Amino acid sequence: MTEKGGKRNRIREKLLHKYRLVILNEATFEEKISFKLNRLNVFVFGATSMIVLIGITVLLISFTPLKEYIPGYSSSRLKNESAKLIYQTDSLLTALQYTNRYLKNIKIVLRGELENSTINSDSLLAQFKIDPSKVDLTPTIQDAALREEVLLEDKYNIFERDERKKNLMLFPPITGILSDNVALNMENGGVTIYAPTKTPVKAVANGVVVFSEWTVNSNHVIIIEHEGDLLSVYKQNGSLAKNKGAVVSSGEVIAYLGTSSPDTGAAHLYFEIWDNGKAVNPKNFIDFN
Repeated sequence: MTEKGGKRNRIREKLLHKYRLVILNEATFEEKISFKLNRLNVFVFGATSMIVLIGITVLLISFTPLKEYIPGYSSSRLKNESAKLIYQTDSLLTALQYTNRYLKNIKIVLRGELENSTINSDSLLAQFKIDPSKVDLTPTIQDAALREEVLLEDKYNIFERDERKKNLMLFPPITGILSDNVALNMENGGVTIYAPTKTPVKAVANGVVVFSEWTVNSNHVIIIEHEGDLLSVYKQNGSLAKNKGAVVSSGEVIAYLGTSSPDTGAAHLYFEIWDNGKAVNPKNFIDFN
């Protein structure tokens, strides 16, 4: 035990023995800097410095492009590019095989060797037809976005064309006394309905207001476009309740009759229906009784 204790003491004395590191001026031998060190301090300082240096090196390699210079290591970008090149090469090889087979078939045809060949004489490309069951019909991102846009437009499309105008139901714009005269020509065509002043004028069907202004000849006029290229025209109004571009429903108030007309002596509405640019008899569409 004494020998072992003596060895430990000697080792401890060597590790903790003080040394002085002095930096002198060579010309004057003046002491500039001095350090008190022992072997233990030097060992700890050296080990710490190595650990710090290793840590910095690992960080530089992990988070900087320096890692790409390490043999056997490649970045994710290089991996993606290499995979893309592999796919393109495979596609080119497949296309080349098809082309070689096609040229081979062409040579057989030109040499007149169709009898000994297995080629379908009706179509040289029959063997390359694509099986629809093996085609990936999953819509792309662009296709899905286009479909959503079309569905959204159709959702808010007011005028779905319907050629069966006979099934279109129209209602009288006002309740009043209907004039027997019906004028039909390219400039105007319609019926006159007499009613008290300020009577509400209602839309005969669902539609969109395409005109809503005051005119010199017909006072306040409002025109509504309906499905099937039908237009309903309301003239001689005293005031308007809807502006151009408004979406109206059947029976919704769109205007009000004005005061008594000096020509007729009573307030009235002049109502017209136009079908594809031609004036038609409103009685064919509406039951005014």
